[in-house]
Amino acid sequence: MSSVTIDELTIADEPATWAGLGFAVSGDVCCVGGVRIQLAGRTAGRGLVSWTLGGVASGDLDGLTTQHAEGPTAEGDPPSPHPNGIATLDHVVAITPVLDRTVQVLQAAGLDLRRIREEPTPAGAPRQAFFRLGPVILEVVQEPDEAIERAGGTDHPAFFWGLAFKVPDLDATVAHLGEHSSPARPAVQPGRRIATLRRSAGLAVPVALMTE
Repeated sequence: MSSVTIDELTIADEPATWAGLGFAVSGDVCCVGGVRIQLAGRTAGRGLVSWTLGGVASGDLDGLTTQHAEGPTAEGDPPSPHPNGIATLDHVVAITPVLDRTVQVLQAAGLDLRRIREEPTPAGAPRQAFFRLGPVILEVVQEPDEAIERAGGTDHPAFFWGLAFKVPDLDATVAHLGEHSSPARPAVQPGRRIATLRRSAGLAVPVALMTE
C-alpha cells in the first residue's frame, strides 16, 4: 500500500443531513471505514473543501487543499457499517483541466500512481488517472473539452468533486435511501454495480454507492 493515506475529509455539509440519510454521526464527525469525515456546515465552503493526508511530502497539490496529519492514524477493528449499510470509502474523485500536470504534482508529493486510463468515461471525460492512498483510490479525471472552453481555458487548478462508498448489500442500501437514491445499475468496473444519490438527498457533494 501507498505510504500516503487519507485520514480526513472536510465537507461543507450539515451533520443532520448525513444523519438523516442513515449515516452514524457523532457531533460533526462521520467515520466511514478508517476515514473521518468532518461535516463543517454549509458556511465552510463548497462541496468537498479539503482533505488531511498522512505521509504526504507537500501540501501544494495543484489546487487540492491539503492538510498534513499530525500523527499516524490509530489502528483498531474496522468500524461497523452505518445504519444505511455503507461500510467504507472506495474512492475520492477530483477533476483537472490538465491531467498530466496534476499527475506530475501528485507523484512529486509521494502519491502512488497506479495507472492512467486512456478511454472516455460515460460522462465524457477523456482520460483518468488512479492513485492508491492506503485502502482508498483517488480518481483524477480530465475535464472534457467543452468544460475547459466554458472555464476560459486550462489555466485553473484541479478541484475535488465527489465520493464513492462501498456497500456490502447495495439493494438494501438503495431501499433504505428510497427516493434519494437512483436504482442500482452495472458499473464501469466489470462485475460491480453502482447507484448514485439524487439531489433530493441534500448533500453538498456528489455521492456514488458501489458493490465491493
